[in-house]
Amino acid sequence: MVLLHLKYPGHISSNNIKIREDNQGVISSMENSKHSGEYLLAVDIGNTHTVIGLFQDDYLLRDWRIHTDREATSDELAMSLDQLCRLAGIELRDVSDIVISCVVPPLIHSWEELSLHYVKKKALVVQENIPAGMPILYKHPYEVGADRLVNSLAAYSRYKDAVIIVDYGTATTFDCVSSKGEYLGGSIAPGLLLATEALFKGTSRLPRVEFFTGPETAMGQDTASAIRAGIIYGFAGLTDGIISRLLTEFAQRPRVVATGGLASIIVPYCSLVETVLPNLILEGLLIVYKRFKAAGS
Repeated sequence: MVLLHLKYPGHISSNNIKIREDNQGVISSMENSKHSGEYLLAVDIGNTHTVIGLFQDDYLLRDWRIHTDREATSDELAMSLDQLCRLAGIELRDVSDIVISCVVPPLIHSWEELSLHYVKKKALVVQENIPAGMPILYKHPYEVGADRLVNSLAAYSRYKDAVIIVDYGTATTFDCVSSKGEYLGGSIAPGLLLATEALFKGTSRLPRVEFFTGPETAMGQDTASAIRAGIIYGFAGLTDGIISRLLTEFAQRPRVVATGGLASIIVPYCSLVETVLPNLILEGLLIVYKRFKAAGS
């Protein structure tokens, strides 16, 4: 396993990362530039979903979100990954490196085997107990999840200022970074889908509700719309409530950004979140990877 250390020479900013706003023409453009740069897979393995980004140099060419299968073997993962790569006009064997953040320890070995057998490289694994390039002012630094550190690194690299990052995942996390780039800590609350599933399983007559769109009003006219309103407005209130308390603990007002699969649904109902950065974790993984390579490791 390749481990990531705290200090890196040079500076790689997320402002240098170019992200395609759409996927039109991606396959043809990649075919034309297939040998002009190396391909990197950035992988964030979460409890519910795995987010995968395909980079060529500093360009995020494609990104995917798939279900996290805790029992998947390296061969099964490779088959799925190769299919995704083919959708982008390349094959898994064209990938030069893989960088991974993971909060599901049993899956790390499978992804490491995948990288060794199919990419012929050791994967760069950012673990919970490995600093992500910033001082961690946390009582027990090793308790901070890799995804939270990578998100924090990416947000600070983007703004060079104090920032609060709200990540809507299996858990809803709030991470705080100082104007000096120090990880300060944050808050953790249940995730939207986790709360919804608990509501469904803990009641006899309430249905499981999908969240493709947000509610039109707080006053639902049927059970599904009432649940949708309660959950979305409830999480928007939770978001603004925690942020308002965190703001009082900063010396100066920080930036406030959101990320995660459900951010685009919840944030329109929030008052204190400035913007949604859907690929923040992928930006952070690219920064970690480039700093590691710049160190000559």
